[in-house]
Amino acid sequence: MNFKSLEERFCEYVQIDTQSDPNSTTYPSTEKQKDLGRVLVAELLDMGLSDAHLDEFGYVYATLPSNVGDGKPVICYCAHMDTSPDCTGKNVKPIVHRNYQGGDILLPDDTTQVISPKDHPYLLERIGDDIITASGTTLLGADDKAGVAIIMDFVQTMVQNPDLPHGDIRILFTPDEEIGRGVDKVDMVKLGAHVGYTLDAGERGCYEDETFSADAAKVHFYGISAHPGYAKGKLVNALKVAADFMDSLPKDSWSPETTEDTQGFVHPVTMGGVAEHAWVQFIVRDFKTAMLAEHESRLKELMDAAASRWPGVKAEIEISEQYRNMKEVVEQDPRISEFAIEAIKEVGIEPQLTRARGGTDGSRLSFMGLPCPNLFTGEMAFHGKHEYVCLQDMKKSAEVLVALSARWCK
Repeated sequence: MNFKSLEERFCEYVQIDTQSDPNSTTYPSTEKQKDLGRVLVAELLDMGLSDAHLDEFGYVYATLPSNVGDGKPVICYCAHMDTSPDCTGKNVKPIVHRNYQGGDILLPDDTTQVISPKDHPYLLERIGDDIITASGTTLLGADDKAGVAIIMDFVQTMVQNPDLPHGDIRILFTPDEEIGRGVDKVDMVKLGAHVGYTLDAGERGCYEDETFSADAAKVHFYGISAHPGYAKGKLVNALKVAADFMDSLPKDSWSPETTEDTQGFVHPVTMGGVAEHAWVQFIVRDFKTAMLAEHESRLKELMDAAASRWPGVKAEIEISEQYRNMKEVVEQDPRISEFAIEAIKEVGIEPQLTRARGGTDGSRLSFMGLPCPNLFTGEMAFHGKHEYVCLQDMKKSAEVLVALSARWCK
């Protein structure tokens, strides 16, 4: 068997470009995500997980068979292989900064990119640890290749130490999480798990059993097109109506840049159109699912008000569900959180119970019958060139999986 260190695995994985594409209609959205999937399958097979395979949709499935007999809950550990479309993941050059002693980290391929404790105070909690960054021209891909590497290191540990107790453990690596399609094609029957945990949270000790509930909203304005040379009294430009509408959004509230903690928001993510038809795409977020309807009603009021200021304009809003707060499902079985918190304490870490101001694959898996909260990986400042991860955080996360597996089989 070709055993590797966690650091070695992670640095190899981040160099494989797995960026997903929100504009694609294929599954997975990019074929290159399967490049990492094939590597993972080969490594899992080499470690003795004989059912490891990559399916047509880009999912990796594998089973670590129980060593304590049958009848124990089947646990799934899950991470996503894709990286964000927000920043390139091509030609990533991971750099390990040994024994970090504070101060700025200058990224050599673009020295204007500086990871500073002033902007990233968590670095000051990791003095003496090893920090891994990219080189300044790409994201790192710790989101979520840190989670992938942690799970693979956990499997290696269990294979090397067959006396460590565990029931059946299902491994699931997903594509397209970053574009909201991470579980669209997952085979829940094949997975066959009772409880899951995603590895996709940040700071050491972080445990998230709560996420936003989320909808998408698309606002349309339909104007009246006319030849611009003969448009007087005829043309009603939908682009100008959309601009008027956007200007009416609150400047000091109700947006990601003005909210925190449990506050929800409405966020325009893209817009486009021509004079005859313009549109704005929003994401709508709140920890209380019932609040989504209130946010959407307010958005519609602003839309209608803007349309009323431009005679002849028609407007409509489309709402679609994205995911729901996993806590509504996770809290139905107290063991799910209790065992995770106990496992974190067992490896010498103080648990940090937090809410995810976003979503994970676990958000949707929870409502597909697999309660699935989120565990820490050490990934920080994700989706950009300042992304970094602490190697010791990753190692501790792998230890948590060992302890958590033992608790579920007792």
